[in-house]
Amino acid sequence: MNTNVKESQVKEVAFNGNEMYLLTNDRKYVFDLNTVSKKLLNATDIERLLYKISPAGYGIHWPLIDEDLSIKALIK
Repeated sequence: MNTNVKESQVKEVAFNGNEMYLLTNDRKYVFDLNTVSKKLLNATDIERLLYKISPAGYGIHWPLIDEDLSIKALIK
């Protein structure tokens, strides 16, 4: 395993319409929810706003809609 590879850690998640904005320790990303998650696409504002960043910062969980996203998979 290569331990020199820097992993991106989630700092903040925000939404605007069908877009998700993800701020990591090294960059800001914008994702179209149509390609990322149908659950998030169809979620209410409250369901989207109630998320938990994993303790290590490498994933996001939305408990109200039972959705999990891996940062590594998102930014590939």
